[in-house]
Amino acid sequence: MGEVGPLRRLAEHTSSHKKTIRLASACSIINKIWDLAPPLLIGLAVDVVVLQENSFLAGMGVLDPWNQLILLSIVTFAVWGFESLFEFFYGVLWRNLAQTVQHELRLDTFNHVQKQGMGWFDERQRGDILAILNDDINQLERFLDKGANDLLQVSTTVIVVGAIFIAISWKVALFAVLPIPIIVWGSFRYQRSLEPKYALVRDSAGKMNALLENDLAGMSTIQSFTAEDRESSRVEELSEDYREANRSAIRLSAAFTPLIRMAILCGFTATLLLGGWLTLEGTLAIGAYSVLVFMTQRLLWPLTRLGETFDLYQRAMASSTRVLDVLESPMEIEDGIFIPEGKQISDSELVLKNVSFGYPEREKIFSGLDLTIEAGKTIGIVGSTGSGKTTLVRLMLRFADIDNGSISWVGKDIREWKLKSLRSSIALVDQHITLFPTTILENIRYGNPDSTDEEVKQSAIIAEANEFIENLPSGWDTLIGEGGHRLSGGQRQRLAIARAVLKDAPLLILDEATSAVDNETEAALQRSITKVSQNRTTVIIAHRLSTIRNADRIIVLEKGEIVEDGAHEKLVKMNGIYSRMWSVQTGNVL
Repeated sequence: MGEVGPLRRLAEHTSSHKKTIRLASACSIINKIWDLAPPLLIGLAVDVVVLQENSFLAGMGVLDPWNQLILLSIVTFAVWGFESLFEFFYGVLWRNLAQTVQHELRLDTFNHVQKQGMGWFDERQRGDILAILNDDINQLERFLDKGANDLLQVSTTVIVVGAIFIAISWKVALFAVLPIPIIVWGSFRYQRSLEPKYALVRDSAGKMNALLENDLAGMSTIQSFTAEDRESSRVEELSEDYREANRSAIRLSAAFTPLIRMAILCGFTATLLLGGWLTLEGTLAIGAYSVLVFMTQRLLWPLTRLGETFDLYQRAMASSTRVLDVLESPMEIEDGIFIPEGKQISDSELVLKNVSFGYPEREKIFSGLDLTIEAGKTIGIVGSTGSGKTTLVRLMLRFADIDNGSISWVGKDIREWKLKSLRSSIALVDQHITLFPTTILENIRYGNPDSTDEEVKQSAIIAEANEFIENLPSGWDTLIGEGGHRLSGGQRQRLAIARAVLKDAPLLILDEATSAVDNETEAALQRSITKVSQNRTTVIIAHRLSTIRNADRIIVLEKGEIVEDGAHEKLVKMNGIYSRMWSVQTGNVL
């Protein structure tokens, strides 16, 4: 079997909207049928004026020419009324469908992305994912909003006009309709040629979006290195690639409509000459000849827009492919079914046994790691950069799955846990604090959406964040800006700790929580950590050894192995790696 095309993949994904699609399609077709009726009415009017009592309508029993014209006027009002009514129907149906599909696709894709492991994100550029969630899905919405209706109406026009031509004069129809199969065949060949070009356009757009997103996030770095010209050059290069990809598609797209016009011209000329000759010979009525001429013109206009419609279609299909590729990407982290009770978690140790792990196409970080984290104890983890400290946290939270061995909690491998249960049982204060562009109150409440204002404020007191919050002009209602850029590093850390306090999870993990703050702020954070870690299992990863000095146990990681293990005093006396680190940080280096 061949590869499934983007249209079929999209149809399968939107199968729940089949009834709406059928109804909208029916309204588009019926609207076009009514839209094609006026040329017939014009032909009948010409027939009445020329033949009067011998006209087609006279043969139906309306003998008086004036009454015939009145009847035609009434029918014209009805035709235009029905055409307008169905235009309203298909407009509402297609546009609402476009918005609904866009909404559902964006949510489905975002929810799928949210469930991926961190390794999935490591392999992709964040800006490209943003381009898929925004621009690519918007391209699909534009096609459903306009392009689908245009394709249906062009098809209806060809069928109806062809049938009318054959009914009036098969000889004229033979020559007039002859170019249409050529046009349809050429259209499909054309859209196949466009497909790879628009795939390249969407790929270029994703790369450019990734660079822009990265540059905007790192503007302070760019300006501090006076690298504005370098970044402008990089943006210019990618923008030029995007422009060139579009130029290639535009050249092919722009050539299509003139070619269609020339093909239609052949049909129109055949109608004009052959139909005129038959009329002069008396074998074709003047009214019928008028219908043929007007119908050919009605056929001309929608077909000239076929290129624009196919252009819209190919853009949508290229975007749909990118969206569906993300949506159908396999889940790296499979959800389990185990849901433990809260008391079980609080009283259970976390056991890592013979754990091996390495990122794709990189050396292994852990090979046979054994570690037991006792319930209710505070464990500190230190080590040089690249020793595996943060990776250990990612494995505990199942942001990535181990290659071999097991990580067990409550006597169950965490791969058997329901992910929501596992991650709800762990409060993480990451070294890269994520805050949201809303109020301080709501940022802390993120730890527990059901908490009261009083509970939020109590958690801030424990984190020693209440003082600086209440000194702000708007207090708890202060908007902190995107990423919390209006706050200092220490203030952001305190909010993150307050959020973790509010979550009240059995396991607390602090990953470099004091790495970017001054000594006074560090002392405040240490006091907060001491309060927070009481009666719960706590894992503290730190470069600053003062942060973990009072931990029940400290382990030293080196190249993914535990090289030292014990309390602070024991490790200092060992004169090993930890002792040297302590000497450096306390200024006791000889």
